[in-house]
Amino acid sequence: MAFEFNPEFAIADEQSLRSLFEATHALAIQKCRGTLGIHAQEFIRRSPFLCIGTQNPDGKADVSPRGDPVGFVKILDERTLAIPDRPGNNRLDTLVNILANPSVGLLFMIPGFDDTLRVNGRAVLTRDPDLLESMSVNDRRPKLAVVVTVDEVFMHCAKAFRRSHLWSPEHRQDRTEMPSLVKIILDETSGAPDDKDEQRRMDADLEDAYKRTLY
Repeated sequence: MAFEFNPEFAIADEQSLRSLFEATHALAIQKCRGTLGIHAQEFIRRSPFLCIGTQNPDGKADVSPRGDPVGFVKILDERTLAIPDRPGNNRLDTLVNILANPSVGLLFMIPGFDDTLRVNGRAVLTRDPDLLESMSVNDRRPKLAVVVTVDEVFMHCAKAFRRSHLWSPEHRQDRTEMPSLVKIILDETSGAPDDKDEQRRMDADLEDAYKRTLY
């Protein structure tokens, strides 16, 4: 049975929303900066992973992960970051969205840290050869980089990560309890092969593609 939303309980304006919560803590307001301070810069240098949120002109939202060795995001100055674009599935959702709407939101994570760093700003795409060369890995330059001009930067508290136990080894889940990525996609689209050997071959092909196209 499909879920039916009851409009009686909808929250339709900011006043109604804020009435449900206590006033914002002064520190939560004070922490927001327009430039990258020394601690924000150090956080970014330690981070091997971020998520980038974008929107297309119609307001359709998208969030995409970006990961690389520690320090892969270049701090160009206190208001400018550069993110290398590594090989992916070539859907280009994030990049196409940026061309249409430059507003982006970044969430930086560090394994073992429950705090995160949030950066909001405006992005452009560049093929600057000197910048791309500085981002080479295994002698392979990215095709382009996402350069973000910072509008807001602030640390985010640890509650979400502590509730989720994201970094706790005892809360790690066994990946084999769900099908492989290839099987999941095929199950929900054209259908996975009945032949288990064929499925294993397809899974092995994906792993081989990871090794060949990581950079």
